[in-house]
Amino acid sequence: MYIRTEKPEDVEAVRNVNIAAFGRENEANLVDRMRGIGATFSFVAVQSDRVVGHIFFSPVVVEGKCSRNLSIQGLAPVAVLPNYQRQGIGTLLIREGLKECGRSAFQAVVVLGHPDFYSRFGFIPASRKNLGCEYDVPDEAFMVFELESGALEDCSGTVKYRSEFSLCE
Repeated sequence: MYIRTEKPEDVEAVRNVNIAAFGRENEANLVDRMRGIGATFSFVAVQSDRVVGHIFFSPVVVEGKCSRNLSIQGLAPVAVLPNYQRQGIGTLLIREGLKECGRSAFQAVVVLGHPDFYSRFGFIPASRKNLGCEYDVPDEAFMVFELESGALEDCSGTVKYRSEFSLCE
């Protein structure tokens, strides 16, 4: 199994992975709407020439005060086909995705997800870095990972996702 950048011929497989993993089309539709927008990253996990997992990163902004111009990514969604879950594929997708975001000069990544899972990668509650989420979510579920140590030191405000996310409801 290996991780690589999504290719045009993967679009249908990525859509199917997201629908199967979440049991609905919302996340698949989001990825379809966001594909091709600048500064997005889409990676797939491939096993035996089959796409079995997917992860997507898109730019977010902080409305508030930041002493520097930050480039931050939002991780969403990450999906693995049900028959391939609990085999470390999601973990591998996240680790490789974070590495690529770092190599691409992003300073931080935010995620809305399960604290026990994402804390394994170094994510902490975003509130500890004076960041809030535009959505009404539990504090511990909105997390951030600094790709560049101290990047968020003089930053505070509300993280805003792209408008395409508002269509996911």
